Parts: sequence; structure tokens; C-alpha cells
Amino acid sequence: MEFQVGDKVKLKKKHPCGSFEWEILRVGADFRLKCVGCGHQIMIARKLVEKNMREIKKKA
Repeated sequence: MEFQVGDKVKLKKKHPCGSFEWEILRVGADFRLKCVGCGHQIMIARKLVEKNMREIKKKA
């Protein structure tokens, strides 16, 4: 799976704010994701993102 900074991913579980979408801020062994709904940032392992991803929206 090919990920780039700026892409948006939709995950299976929603964030407590109600949003399913996250923007990718950093790519590597770990990802830094920013919630589109509230702006909260997290670091998460690549393996977990690939496992829990439903769809990816490429940056235009």
C-alpha cells in the first residue's frame, strides 16, 4: 500500500469526536495522523493503519 503525506484515510473505528477521517502528516514505520474532525494528532504503527483502513483519498 502506498501512502503519501496529505492523503486522507478512513478508518474502521471513529474518533470520540465522531470523525472517521484522518490526514497523514508523517509516513514511515509509524504514521502521524491528524483527525479531520477536531485536529487531534496521534502516532500509530503502519501495521495498525493498514489493518484498520477502509479507504484512502489521495491528495489532489
